[in-house]
Amino acid sequence: MVVGKVRAINIEEEIKSSYLDYAMSVIVSRALPDVRDGLKPVHRRILYAMDGLGLKHTGPYKKSARVVGEVLGKYHPHGDTSVYDAMVRMAQDFSMRSTLVDGQGNFGSVDNDPPAAMRYTEVRLASISEQMLVDIDKDTVDFMPNFDNSLKEPMVLPARLPNLLLNGSSGIAVGMATNIPPHNLGEICDAIAYLIDNPEATVNELLQFVKGPDFPTAGIILGRDGIQSAYATGHGKVVVRAKAHLVEDAKEAGHRQIVVTELPYQTNKAALVERMAQLVKDKKVKGISEIRDESDRQGMRLVIELRRDAQPQPVLNALYKHTAMQSSFFINMLALVDGQPRVISLKEALQYHIDFRSRVITRRSRFELKEAKARAHILEGLKIALDNIDAVIATIRKSATAEAARQNLISTFSLSQTQAQAILDMPLRRLAGLERQKILDEYAEVLKTIAYLEELLANPRRILMLVKEDVGELRAKYADPRRTEIKEQEVIEFSEEDLIPHQRVVVTLSNRGFVKRVPSQSYRAQHRGGHGIQAHPTREEDAVRLLVVADTHDRLFFFTNRGKVFSLKCHEIPDSSRTGKGTAVVNLFPVVERERVTSMVVVTDFKQGDYLLMATCCGEVKKTAVERFAQVRSSGLIAMDLEESDELVSANLANGQDDIVLVTRKGQSIRFTVTELRASSRTSGGVRGIRLLGDDRVVSMGVVYPEAYLLIVTTRGFGKLTPVGEYPRQHRGGGGVRTFKVVEKTGQVIDAKLVSRSQQLMIISADGIITRTMVREKDPDKGGISVQGRNTQGVTLMRMKGDDTVVAIASFG
Repeated sequence: MVVGKVRAINIEEEIKSSYLDYAMSVIVSRALPDVRDGLKPVHRRILYAMDGLGLKHTGPYKKSARVVGEVLGKYHPHGDTSVYDAMVRMAQDFSMRSTLVDGQGNFGSVDNDPPAAMRYTEVRLASISEQMLVDIDKDTVDFMPNFDNSLKEPMVLPARLPNLLLNGSSGIAVGMATNIPPHNLGEICDAIAYLIDNPEATVNELLQFVKGPDFPTAGIILGRDGIQSAYATGHGKVVVRAKAHLVEDAKEAGHRQIVVTELPYQTNKAALVERMAQLVKDKKVKGISEIRDESDRQGMRLVIELRRDAQPQPVLNALYKHTAMQSSFFINMLALVDGQPRVISLKEALQYHIDFRSRVITRRSRFELKEAKARAHILEGLKIALDNIDAVIATIRKSATAEAARQNLISTFSLSQTQAQAILDMPLRRLAGLERQKILDEYAEVLKTIAYLEELLANPRRILMLVKEDVGELRAKYADPRRTEIKEQEVIEFSEEDLIPHQRVVVTLSNRGFVKRVPSQSYRAQHRGGHGIQAHPTREEDAVRLLVVADTHDRLFFFTNRGKVFSLKCHEIPDSSRTGKGTAVVNLFPVVERERVTSMVVVTDFKQGDYLLMATCCGEVKKTAVERFAQVRSSGLIAMDLEESDELVSANLANGQDDIVLVTRKGQSIRFTVTELRASSRTSGGVRGIRLLGDDRVVSMGVVYPEAYLLIVTTRGFGKLTPVGEYPRQHRGGGGVRTFKVVEKTGQVIDAKLVSRSQQLMIISADGIITRTMVREKDPDKGGISVQGRNTQGVTLMRMKGDDTVVAIASFG
């Protein structure tokens, strides 16, 4: 037998309706805060229950389990875990800008440690929470039945505190989510006061008070664009970075630490340390030797020990890029407005608080006015009784019962029932003279209160002034300095280059076209005439041919014998050991068959007025502005138009005020000013720089600077220094002057460099041997390179074994 009715329904409509009911329940009753008090229902119920238990901030604590039981039994028919978790969060000073619950015991940590069980912790209301509940007993807010209709609970708290912006909120509803950041109370109070005085104020005007989010864990916000967008539209993104500083050990030179004292909001410190350690293990972050967490009750302290050769900024950049030390906080200011979810701007959030507080004060004033009028009515009756005390006493004595006495008083003295009852309840001691005066004084005060409240309710502007006074009192009592620093620096996406430390390196290129990058520290300085150390694997016809010293962030230009140029960042050249072979250049840029790199130029930045100078073996030279080479395609660019029989042999960076020196393999040289060369287009050819005799060829071009020496090195390891002042300035195109006396034992000139006395020199041989020496030693007895005149043979700089020859030199320092 079927009991009841069977109703046919559309399953699609039923699912749609049921899901909508569920969604609205989650949105309104669980996940989103109310714009008025900034609380979700569970947080509101916790505070109201604690107030009902009398857990004032000056009173004793009570077991958390007792409070959770109170909430569950009276207001929140859900599991105890959700209630306890909500209460724990309100007690965490790293989650809330101003904690609403004063907790005693373990309430978790920034390491994501769980709180202790509720039976082990105790709570009471924080001092500031009383500003959320003030005047709740004065009909300031509406109440609704609880879940079983046995009690009433507030639909919203009176909230003198602008809690929505102060502590923020986060929650995920159905199809929507909110993420409102915490703010500084003093700034919010100032903005509210300004908006009351200037109702037409714009968001930009309010930004002079509300600088941005103020997270409990402090940190650094980068840039203001995300803040302005969030406050204007309700949507935005702010990037928060950890605060770190460098500590250098005064006792141990080279011992440095990065100390992190503040983290982005909601960052798990323990997980961060674990992530750092994994990055170091995977070699994604280099330069870290140890990570220690030295945090204690005095504050956070995360110590990152650096290796002696590490550079702090690239290490920090890598940590910002790969860890939560730099995080994005996505702002979505979604709250319930009149029971409906709405995205609000900063001005709207402030205005909603002002409007709500105005309504609260209006309702409180009406309640107080009603109470005052009732009291005045009673006092008027007592005054009539005191004025006719003998007749009143006689009337009462004649009456048979209390009810008869009340009726007789009403009829005789034109009193109301309330007044008559108050007279009957009045003790005889009130007939004393002083007590009589107290009644008269109280009546006068009540009349003043009534007049004040009636005037207040008739003047909405005065109510707004009370709102302003309230926020002023809040600011004076509870505001504290801003914790989160805001930097004008906008967010920069870290490139791979930002993660690479600055380091002086030696870049070499071999005859067979292998290039490699080696730290310059790999080669120790030696005295002149040493045998050197192994720097490159000896291999038939694969000696090092070119060598430059650069920073890992410098740009390298590779000029080929056919006048083409390719460009790479120095760090893009694979790192190698001192004895490693290197990487074939064809794997880095497309060099065609029978084309080889003949010159490498280091450029740190592209300054206007700087030029790239190029020289060919046949004595031609060319000048082109360096900015013409700022963008070099991966396939290369034409740097100089050459004849078939000519080749580019040298390239240098110079400015318009410099002189240049060309040196030939037979020991001739010429010096002339850069201004003698006309700046030409990138694809043009050159002009004559030096007139060559017979089969002589240009091997080098250098840029002159004051107090420089011209260093000449030959294939057999001979060399000398000659002051550049001994070279007369001539016009380009001449035959030049003698700079080195080439004989059989010296071999021909292999290269020439303009150097200073304080620089160091690297000489590399065909067998891969490198000698590193000072140009001029401080102690003359230790030698250094000999200073000689132009037409001399020099001294031995590097002793050659067998048929070994010098193939390249480089100066640096």
